[in-house]
Amino acid sequence: MIIELDMSSSTPIYVQLRNQIVKGIGKGELKTGEKLPTVRQLASDAGVNTMTVNKAYQILKNEGFIRTDRRLGAFVSESIADDTDFTEKLESELELLSAEACLTGMSREEFLSMCDKLYSQMKPCTA
Repeated sequence: MIIELDMSSSTPIYVQLRNQIVKGIGKGELKTGEKLPTVRQLASDAGVNTMTVNKAYQILKNEGFIRTDRRLGAFVSESIADDTDFTEKLESELELLSAEACLTGMSREEFLSMCDKLYSQMKPCTA
């Protein structure tokens, strides 16, 4: 999986890293149980500070997308459980995206079609 960061974006680098790793897991580019690069290796490859990668990994761990072992490193979680916090976060984000789509003139059908297209690209979800 290739990480591409936009250094001029208003989105913090650690959030971009987190989002790209989640997308990589969702699309099947990162497999269950797969070892992730070390913090130092990813920081070097991406050209960012190790604290930035560490923060992204910590968020991913807290969200249940990865697991860490001090001796062995970080791995894609075997099971990512749905919980109330995630459902509330997802609903809130979808509400905002729906409002933005509506306000910019996108029809309900276009919005749902886009959601369906993107969701179908996620490998674990379509298998």
